[in-house]
Amino acid sequence: MIKKFYPKEYYSSTYSIDFRAYYEKGYRALLFDIDNTLVGHNAPFNEKAVSFFEELKDIGFKTCLISNNQDSRVKPFADGVGSQYICDAKKPKAEGYERAMELLGSSTSDTLFIGDQIFTDVLGANNAHIHSILVEPIAHDPVLRIQIKRWGEKIILFFYRNSKYYSKNTES
Repeated sequence: MIKKFYPKEYYSSTYSIDFRAYYEKGYRALLFDIDNTLVGHNAPFNEKAVSFFEELKDIGFKTCLISNNQDSRVKPFADGVGSQYICDAKKPKAEGYERAMELLGSSTSDTLFIGDQIFTDVLGANNAHIHSILVEPIAHDPVLRIQIKRWGEKIILFFYRNSKYYSKNTES
């Protein structure tokens, strides 16, 4: 039962992932959470994120931001980095991930999801049968309900790190 919360892989940062290697493995679509995955909580897009998405497009990826936030948060960020987006995704339900794959014309076999939260991001990707990558949060969460979820995540991560499923990639 607890395995459904385990990511397929774990990285210290979104920006440390070798996406070219994933492209070579046949992945063509990337779904990203925004807050604490690409920028700090509620931060606007920045030059680092813009350059990152340009690099992903140069590699050949299609991208989509998938967020439980509203259009007023997600659309400006998506427009700024030049990505498709799904807002009010209802993570951890699979439907937002499925809508994103439909939008990108991808499937579960060629799509990766990258996010910083276990109970929404990873669980949702796993529910949608997408390869899930957990990254460490960029910054401390100012929202109390997220801080509380982080305590539960620590328990899941303890069991994950001590399981045969653990795969931490530490590239910088």
